Amino acid sequence: MTAPFAPGRVIRLALARGGDLAEVYWEKARSATVVLEAGRVEEARAGIRHGAGIRVVEGEHEVYGHQTGPDPSSLEELAREVARLRPGSEPAVVASGAVAPLAGPGRDPFAGLDLAARADLARRLDRAARAVDRRVAQVRVIYQDHAQEVWVAPSDGPPVRDLRTGFYLGVLVVARDGEVVQTGYEAVAATRGWEVFDEQPPEELAVTATRRAVRLLSAPRAPAGRMPVVLASQAGGTMVHEAVGHGLEADLVLQGHSVYAGRVGETVASELVTVVDDPTLPGRRGSYRFDDEGTPAQRTVLVERGVLKGFLHSRTTARRMGARPTGHGRRESFAHRPIPRMGNTLIAPGPHDPEEILRETPTGLYVTRMGGGQVDTVSGDFVFEVAEGFRIESGRVGEPVRGATLVGNGPRVLREIDRVGSDLGFSVGTCGKDGQGVPVADAQPTLRIPEMVVGGEAGC
Repeated sequence: MTAPFAPGRVIRLALARGGDLAEVYWEKARSATVVLEAGRVEEARAGIRHGAGIRVVEGEHEVYGHQTGPDPSSLEELAREVARLRPGSEPAVVASGAVAPLAGPGRDPFAGLDLAARADLARRLDRAARAVDRRVAQVRVIYQDHAQEVWVAPSDGPPVRDLRTGFYLGVLVVARDGEVVQTGYEAVAATRGWEVFDEQPPEELAVTATRRAVRLLSAPRAPAGRMPVVLASQAGGTMVHEAVGHGLEADLVLQGHSVYAGRVGETVASELVTVVDDPTLPGRRGSYRFDDEGTPAQRTVLVERGVLKGFLHSRTTARRMGARPTGHGRRESFAHRPIPRMGNTLIAPGPHDPEEILRETPTGLYVTRMGGGQVDTVSGDFVFEVAEGFRIESGRVGEPVRGATLVGNGPRVLREIDRVGSDLGFSVGTCGKDGQGVPVADAQPTLRIPEMVVGGEAGC
């Protein structure tokens, strides 16, 4: 298989004045986006992104350059420029080897779709949402798909080639009853094509989002105070992603911005809790075969039965910390350098029956959908919105409540979890960090925290 550039020659030019390691990242990506609002297609566009980046690393220092639409000669000139921007020393040894085979299905599952077909899908969700209840005031549907061909040539291994495909479909429903306005949101995403709709019709997203918004119209304000909280598996993995995952990214650890720095081998969570990041899960939004440094994706155990085992590493953070790369060096595009990022982050299922967890909790808050929030990775403190929650009354799901927030500290919450369900539910999104966005998925089983601070209406 012939690469679109001469990997060995470009790497040798980049390391001509020395360096510990280097890599060439080449990509050609096709994307399509449709946004429908108020029953009208507000945006419908398709585009191609084509470019390459070259990085040279020496110790803790990096030089990175990139260009659009590269041809072999211009890429070699970029390599010379990157080499010129760093002081001379002994060059590293450049590895050689055959190109790794094409990953994934080897085809673009969206190649036969035009923008009209994508717009028709969005209209189906709009109609489904409006058919649920007359109080639906607004519907916004966002659809995106992509096919990204990537070549990565690291100086210490063979070049690899990958074809990454996937789509994202989200629907936001606004319901209004007099002066009361509530929203509901639901999304699906996968690294596969529309065959996922054979398992779950897309209209179900719209129906779920609409029912959530309508249900909240008559819901009272959430109670405030300290109380037991049960996080249902369908709440998604926002908690593990934000309150835990970012603190386990090795660059934040090296910068002193993580509450977990220097704590490998310590107990940081309940012995019921195991935290994993696994980009090898089939079809998930955060899955890939190789990361953006050419390291094979791998399942990485971060916390095992409560004990911190390690961090998510890129090649550079692994070198600095004396660890092995975990295949988590990711970037948004050729215009960005790779940094440690999550893929599919989850708390592993545990031994408890999810229904029994609820029955064993006489009162409290039952959270079935998490919203946005803020996290301080240095202290671990967080505040999260609850997009959908219910009172727990005599061990059963009671009336819905609105306006709840969860306030706490990530490591403390992990230590206090006393029930971990045998189920597992996923949520999807795009994670932003250092000005870059990458597709991710998060998951958790049903969890119980015996006491958390819930923000709501005092005196309820």
